[in-house]
Amino acid sequence: MGQKLSGFGKHTITVDTTNVCSNDESLELTGKFRASYYALGALLGRCKSAQVGIPGGCNLGARPIDLHIKGFEALGATVDVAHGKILATADKLVGTSIYLDIASVGATINIMLAAVLANGTTIIDNAAKEPHIVDVANFLNTMGADIRGAGTDIIKIHGVKKLRGGKTYSVVPDQIEAGTFMLAAMATKGDITIKNCIPEHLESLTAKILEMGGNVDISAGDEIRVWNTRRPSKSVVKTLPYPGFPTDLQPQIGVVLSIADGTSIINESIWESRFQYTAELNNMGAKITAQGKSAIFEGVENLYGAPVRSTDLRAGAALIIAGCVAHGKTEIFNIEHIDRGYENIEEKFRALGANIERVSY
Repeated sequence: MGQKLSGFGKHTITVDTTNVCSNDESLELTGKFRASYYALGALLGRCKSAQVGIPGGCNLGARPIDLHIKGFEALGATVDVAHGKILATADKLVGTSIYLDIASVGATINIMLAAVLANGTTIIDNAAKEPHIVDVANFLNTMGADIRGAGTDIIKIHGVKKLRGGKTYSVVPDQIEAGTFMLAAMATKGDITIKNCIPEHLESLTAKILEMGGNVDISAGDEIRVWNTRRPSKSVVKTLPYPGFPTDLQPQIGVVLSIADGTSIINESIWESRFQYTAELNNMGAKITAQGKSAIFEGVENLYGAPVRSTDLRAGAALIIAGCVAHGKTEIFNIEHIDRGYENIEEKFRALGANIERVSY
């Protein structure tokens, strides 16, 4: 697309988009990951046209982008979906009021990206409230946008003429990665301190860990210590939009419940195919009955190593936790899913004492 990028592998990326104004993104590349649809909102605002391949990502069931399209059309764009791509064009974007039927994270961010350069004021009602939405709004405001209310149900975006570069910004810590290690401590009867995190973003998980008999210490401002000394207690979990229990931690807590004392239930309210990982856990000795958006976990005392496959990003992380708990050797296949959401995950688990290595066949 003409961007100049540098600094990969050093946890800092310098981006120069001075000469970017393309509406011809690689359909092959954009079709490989879910977040490619954000190019629509960003380029629609800046260039008044954009096209991407139908977004890829984890197979969690139907993942429509109708709310994204609804938002773009409300701003004055024309959107066509055909031949494996999405094409959005507009003579100009004009601020308006948009009500989201579902508090969609992706739609909220995408509409913000387009609306920052629209004429007038855009109001997003029933907006999603996840921490990374607040982070995107803060990032855009750093560059001259005027976004107010991010993190609440109503976001107001007052359109500006242009955004300014030359800024440095630190991305918010990933609460899902932090939560993954918190649940690893619960499952393995471990003791983990996670640094550089925001405890307030993990309150729903913290409550569940305490309910299951674990221990949490958040006395330090940006640290969470989680430890567990006994078999977890049963629990009932229902995934909800933030600040509820996150769907992206559902498979990880599923591992904990698979070895808990008693029968637990998970109700998944976001994705209809989030329970694919339960079949893999059953191959390791778990007793899980999943049907539709609910699953019953009859806790067993032990899991046993087996060849399993990662069906999606969070399922893969859950299987790593299960492998750490299981008696014997566990082989996890399709780990490319895991690599999309975790950096050097095997090194981090190995530093915690896990006997884990990446191998090639």
